Amino acid sequence: MSVLEKINEIEREMARTQKNKATAGHLGMLKAKLAKLRRELLEPSGGGGGGGGAGFDVQKVGDARVGLVGFPSVGKSTLLTKVTGTFSEAAGYEFTTLTCIPGMIRYRGAKIQLLDLPGIIEGAKDGKGRGRQVISTARTCNLIIIVLDCLKPITHKKLIEHELEGFGIRLNKKPPEITFRKKDKGGINYTSAVQNPKLDLEAVKSVLSEYRIHNADVHLKQDYDVDELIDVIEGSRVYIPCIYAVNKIDQITIEELNVLDKLPHYCPVCAYHEWNLTGLVEMIFEYLKLVRIYTKPKGKLPDWTDPVVLPSTRCTVEDFCNKLHKSIAKQLKYALVWGSSVKHRPQKVGKDHVLHDEDIVQLVKKI
Repeated sequence: MSVLEKINEIEREMARTQKNKATAGHLGMLKAKLAKLRRELLEPSGGGGGGGGAGFDVQKVGDARVGLVGFPSVGKSTLLTKVTGTFSEAAGYEFTTLTCIPGMIRYRGAKIQLLDLPGIIEGAKDGKGRGRQVISTARTCNLIIIVLDCLKPITHKKLIEHELEGFGIRLNKKPPEITFRKKDKGGINYTSAVQNPKLDLEAVKSVLSEYRIHNADVHLKQDYDVDELIDVIEGSRVYIPCIYAVNKIDQITIEELNVLDKLPHYCPVCAYHEWNLTGLVEMIFEYLKLVRIYTKPKGKLPDWTDPVVLPSTRCTVEDFCNKLHKSIAKQLKYALVWGSSVKHRPQKVGKDHVLHDEDIVQLVKKI
């Protein structure tokens, strides 16, 4: 029996099984089996595994990478052409784009790489079409834009989310606060910071036994379900912010646009008429959470033209030094900082100081 047939069989059994406390352990075991089979499908154990595929090994340039994902003929190529000025062929038929086409957005001093990925189809996560290569490239992005056609059913949003979820991409979610630690003996020790959690000990044991783990400490800081526990055990999940760009709004009424406006993380655009493209670029910059740092040579004015751009999760003085050159951090004595991250102007700080957006930094080396 092939891996796909096994996956379909487990999905059918899950659909037949009633969801209640008594079946939680059994469902947990089935979900764990499903996650293992999906991993097998994505990373075949055979020798010569294929890479990203022709045209998909695009070099990562700039300060962040954004991927356009969507079904064929929703306007991804037109959007890339209008926003970045890079030509990507657009036509009235599906699958015009057959490879990954990169473009560059320059906004507020940041260089953002925008990728036009080929259209994905239902079943992409199982290897249909070029889905596996498309979603593999999407995993390397700092932000995903799901491009939707407002004339097509809104259920397309759910279908694309399902394809990305099946490939280990979690959209607009934070990693679950679950502490999981293997040990040599002592059985399964399960604790939770919340009363009456969704997960009981039996469900945890059945999931762990599927991974052949019989001794471990599991602690939940919040209330989570079996899927999040499996995500933590698998450890290969990526958590990426996502914007839903609803295209072709020139073909619907104001009333329909007001209904779409209730979607979270949504941005209405019309790529053909260039409506609200500035709003989309602003939203991209906001979701990427980039921090711009200006350099100041001694005795001179700051260089306002070319900031050093860092992600908000790694924006200490040490990260700033490493972005300039790896050897600078070792030679650093202290840094002088002007901006909102310090009380005084300037203030002497060490390499662990966390910088804020639009801070000015002057580095002082050891003599």
